[in-house]
Amino acid sequence: MFFTVPDGPYRKPGQRIQLTAFVSGFRNKNFRSAATGYFGHMWELYTFWAFVPVILAANKEHYHNGLNISLLSFLIIASGALACAASGILSQRFGAKRIATIALFLSCCCCLLSPLFLLSSSSTALVVFLFFWGLAVIADSPLFSTLVAQNVAEESRGTSLTIVNCIGFSITIISIQLLKILSTRIDQQYLYLILAAGPVIGLIALISNSNKNFK
Repeated sequence: MFFTVPDGPYRKPGQRIQLTAFVSGFRNKNFRSAATGYFGHMWELYTFWAFVPVILAANKEHYHNGLNISLLSFLIIASGALACAASGILSQRFGAKRIATIALFLSCCCCLLSPLFLLSSSSTALVVFLFFWGLAVIADSPLFSTLVAQNVAEESRGTSLTIVNCIGFSITIISIQLLKILSTRIDQQYLYLILAAGPVIGLIALISNSNKNFK
């Protein structure tokens, strides 16, 4: 990046961090909607990734099938790169908000439908379901970053993006640890219904904002 990518025409000197900028930015409904959508997305994303091997292992233990847990986990998670590229292309035509909302809705549906597939006797059905979930769960990630960046004051964009990302990754810690604790108290088949809470909150934030400039 340093040696081969030149500075763009809009490069500006770095500014001092402004912690209060995030608070003032949250008064902007568009920024608030984008950030809340991102937070809901993060509640689900990394926890899903962390528990993909657990889901596959539980199914393998239950049915004694020949699932290659390591390889499938890698492929399910890595396939999300295709979804990110596709969502970026689609957002240029249909808008980042619309595509992010669709992706968040699909991943929410996966959370809610998970009890039907996680202990399915068909390993093929489970793997196909997890691949679909792996695509839906990450497709909105770059779009939320775009929406946050587009709806914050230019002079505080760096600070706001940094704080939003910090909060988002802090949420992932809570989500992962919560499911880890509950995994010994709740049937594995129904454990991942908890992940739907994040997408539901994110969808409410996105859908309730009818501002035409928020797209």
